[in-house]
Amino acid sequence: MNIDTETIQDRCTDPVFERGQTYRREGRIQQLDRFDDLVSAVVSGSNPYDVTIKFGGRSLETQCTCPYDGHGDCKHVVAVLLAIAGDPPKDESERIEALLADVPVEELRAFVHGILATHSTVREQFLAQFGGEHKSVGEYREEIGRLFEQHADPTVFEAIDFSRFFNIAEQYRERDRYFAAATVYRAVFEEVDENFNWIDGSYDHYAQTLQTALDGYIDCVLATDPSPEDFETYAGVLETRASTESEINNRQFWRALDDLEDRYDE
Repeated sequence: MNIDTETIQDRCTDPVFERGQTYRREGRIQQLDRFDDLVSAVVSGSNPYDVTIKFGGRSLETQCTCPYDGHGDCKHVVAVLLAIAGDPPKDESERIEALLADVPVEELRAFVHGILATHSTVREQFLAQFGGEHKSVGEYREEIGRLFEQHADPTVFEAIDFSRFFNIAEQYRERDRYFAAATVYRAVFEEVDENFNWIDGSYDHYAQTLQTALDGYIDCVLATDPSPEDFETYAGVLETRASTESEINNRQFWRALDDLEDRYDE
């Protein structure tokens, strides 16, 4: 987990870097944890913001729930990166792996059962990983719609964290359950598009969320090797969104439809 100050500076603007330094110096990092190559943190700003950083060889993926939509990383991410560079957090993965090797199976089952009983998000991830059924587009859209309602005051200014849904989709993809994954991606892009008029900040975040969901949907549709009839159904979903009266994201949907059709014809 190697990163230096120069690399951090290259990832953001000078003013953001200075604010990140100030945030770290002021002790605004409330929590900092590492599990293997994933670092998670909570940074205090106008609100507490969740920061996740994933190290992968030379690549570095960062995410923050703050509304920043400028160039590069935000000040919260910069503060965490500076903390990592100065004093890398202890990796908890090795200790967990050692414990897992020693815990009796029945005790582990009882522990997992208790966690699943009290944590609905973990339960949903568990079902995505090991179950055979999945929720409908409508059910996922209801959950995403509630997120918009919770963040509306009266408009949505902050960046809503949709990582839970993308993680579920990725779990389905890892099991070659592409239709289930496409269902999640579809719910994300439909509900984000439906609520775009509520958005009054973090525009880059929502545009990127929309594009990530569209890319995932297209990849999963093609992975199912659809028949011509099924393909028309999948493509019709995009065409419907591209033809809505609200024209905010129409071009993005038309481009996605063109991409899907071009790749299907190859």
